[in-house]
This record gives sequence, C-alpha cells and structure tokens, in this order.
Amino acid sequence: MSPGSREPIVIDSHTHLHLCEQPDSELVAEAVAAGVKKMLTVGTNGASCRLALAAAEAYPQVFAAIGRHPNESHGFDDADLAELRALAMHERCVAIGESGLDFYRESASPADQERAFSAQIVLARETDKPLVIHCRAAEQQVLDQLAAQADGVRVVLHCFSMPDRLHECLERGYMISFAGNVTYKSAADLAQAARTVPEQSLLVETDAPYLTPQAVRKHRNRPAFVVHTAQFIAQQRGVSVEHIGEVVEANAAALFGW
Repeated sequence: MSPGSREPIVIDSHTHLHLCEQPDSELVAEAVAAGVKKMLTVGTNGASCRLALAAAEAYPQVFAAIGRHPNESHGFDDADLAELRALAMHERCVAIGESGLDFYRESASPADQERAFSAQIVLARETDKPLVIHCRAAEQQVLDQLAAQADGVRVVLHCFSMPDRLHECLERGYMISFAGNVTYKSAADLAQAARTVPEQSLLVETDAPYLTPQAVRKHRNRPAFVVHTAQFIAQQRGVSVEHIGEVVEANAAALFGW
C-alpha cells in the first residue's frame, strides 16, 4: 500500500466457521489481521445454526445466517421451520439460508429440498432478512422457484455459479457473491462475470473451508483468504483492492444492516 493509503475494508459475506479446523478465536483474529472487518457465518442445520449464533455473540466481527441447506433438508416439516423461525429472531442473525436446491448430490429428495426452500423464502419475507441461495446442478429450478415465490425478497446468489444467466439474475436485482473458485484458471466464465457485475450487485466470500483461492490453494480455506479473492476481482476490473473493499463493505452493510 502506498504511504497515506487506508487499509482495505474487506467483508467475507459467506463462511462456515464451525467447519474450519482452527478455533473461532484464531480464525477471527487472523481475519482481522488480514483486513477482514466483518464476516457472515452460515448455519446449515439446527446445530450449526446455534454454533453460528454463538460465534456471533462472542465476536463483534461475526454475524450469523440461519437456514437449512438443501442437503440437510430430509423430511423438512413445520417443526423444522419453527426451529429456524425461533433462531432467526436472534439479534445477531442478519440473513436466512443458505437455502436452495442441490441436484448434484441429492442427499435429500427434490420434494424435501423444494419444501425447505419454499419455507425459507417465506421466513425471509417474514423477517425482512436477505435470503442466501445455494444452487448446484439446479439453475433453472432455483430461478423458477425464486421467480414464483420470492418477489420482493432480497436475494444473494452465494458462490455464484451461473455466469450464463448473469444478465437475468441482475435484472431481478439479485446480489452476486463470488467465492475463491472465481480465481481458478478453469473458471474463465466466472472471471468474465466478475469483470461485468455492476458494483452495486457485488459481494465476495470464502465459503470456507471450501474453495480456497488459487494463490493459497494448498491450504484449507478460511475467512482471512477472502482478501485474495478481492484482489483477483480488483485486478480483473482494473481497480484497486481498496476500492473493491469499499464497494463490498457498503453493499454488505446495506444488505445485512450491520
């Protein structure tokens, strides 16, 4: 950084602290030292949602998203929704999800996934919190269900994976969040999307401990590494990482209200 320049403010808009190898205290301290000012840790079932809230209570830099991952949606019913609704009332919960559809693994049946997804769309509307979307091998189905049920709900396409549908997603007003896989040489289509997404629609994330950015790919991912993804996107767009940090910080603050 040049003399007099500010440390970039970088936000990790999607991580899973409970799945990382290091203790939360170490993950948060390392992230803060790298310039990561806030992070959203995401629950995928009841137990991990409670862990996410505990981390958010313990560290001022951490906030929580409460949801049921499609691969965790077996037999999703009214009791499951009631549990999520109660957890989502916590003051440190700023988003619902991650929810959506995953037909790559299909650990849960499509019917269970669709029911859980629908319920979480309703919960996002009830709580006026943004909905964090997981989509794998189910692009059309996810977009169709959002079009049918999520009008007026703020939507984040976490780990954005449908660059061929970028224009459609932007037209709908969805936020586009890029994970470390945007940095991979095999992901030229994602890099192109990262170059063209309007600033007001851009977020960056780690999805730690998955999808480590290329520059540190020999390591398991963690929140501190979001800086590498921000740097890559800045290079692609021909701007400074400080500028990308400012853009993402403003977008996340407006979206999550933190």
